[in-house]
This record gives sequence, structure tokens and C-alpha cells, in this order.
Amino acid sequence: MGLLKSLFTNCAHPQGRMGWFMLKFMNLCHAPLTNWGLDLVDIQDGWTMLDIGCGGGATLKRLLKRSKGGMVYGLDISEESVLKAQQVNAKLLDKQVFVKQGSAAALPYEDGKFDLVTAVETVYFWPNLPGCLQEVHRVLKPGGRCAIMVEVVDADSKWTSVVDGMNAYTPIQLKTMLDDAGFLQTEIHRKKPSYATIIGIKQ
Repeated sequence: MGLLKSLFTNCAHPQGRMGWFMLKFMNLCHAPLTNWGLDLVDIQDGWTMLDIGCGGGATLKRLLKRSKGGMVYGLDISEESVLKAQQVNAKLLDKQVFVKQGSAAALPYEDGKFDLVTAVETVYFWPNLPGCLQEVHRVLKPGGRCAIMVEVVDADSKWTSVVDGMNAYTPIQLKTMLDDAGFLQTEIHRKKPSYATIIGIKQ
């Protein structure tokens, strides 16, 4: 149990060799949820997009494939994740892909920069989630979208006892927090077995 706990706690802040393995695992295992969730967003060519908690960087590649001439930014609190995301996107790094270390609690971007902000399997670990969502709202353009994708959809999930620092939320709770942060037309989308994507629009 100790090894399992150590392994999955690396989801929050990947570090060292175990963290590197977890990043490769997440790039692969998050693909079905991410691809389904992104299909729900009407991504346009030329968009500027941000993935918070970008992990191993696979979502950045998926975003760019959906937006011809687009620009993608990745942010992660883990230095290991930043390095992996940069490696995975090396061909377009600092051209169409920009990755840096930072926190969702204080996004290092100007107001109204992005057309889309995504968060894949990461809001569980954000400090003061309502405040972080206000930050997301701040950096979006008017009409910009926030898309939160989660697989743990039970607030009392057993995963919270396995992964240190993890907080699980129901889709309804996430929708309410997006509404409170100023998002409009917030929608919950569900898909078996437990996928949920919650999308809100900035006015």
C-alpha cells in the first residue's frame, strides 16, 4: 500500500524516476478522456490555448492538432512535468508551444489572453479551487471557454485516501464553482464509465 500511495501521489507533483514513469502513464491513460472532452469544445483555427497541469504534455499536442495555426501554453507546478512536456513538444517548442512552471493559484499570464483553458485530471490538486477558477476566468478572452475534464466524480472517492493532497468534486460542485467564478452557460457532459467534462463560457 505504501508503494502504491507513493506512486499515485506523484500524480499531484511528479518527481524523480517515479514521477517520470507516472508522466508517461498519464499521457497514455488520459487520452480517451481528453479526446472525448476536447471533441465537446468547438475549437477553432488560430486559437490561443492553455492547459493547466499539463503533466507530460500530450494534451498540448492534442490541442494543437485541433487548431490550425494555433498556439498552446502549458503550465505545471512540477519541474519534472515541465521538462517532460517540453521534450514531448520539442519540435514546436517556443514556436507554437510554450511551457513553464507555475501554479493555478496565480496564473503567470495577462488578462484576456486565451480562447480556451483546459484542465485534465488536475483540479483535484489545485489549492483554493474557487480562487483558481477566478484566475482562469481572468486570463480568458470574452467568449473564451474553460473545460474541466475529470474521471473521479465522487466527492467521497476512495482515491482521496490513496493520493495525498487530493480533493474530489462532483460534476455539480464543479459547475457551481464555475458559475460562482462568473462563467455562463455552464454545461455538464457525462460518458461511461465515469468521465465528466464541465464547460463554462466567459461573457
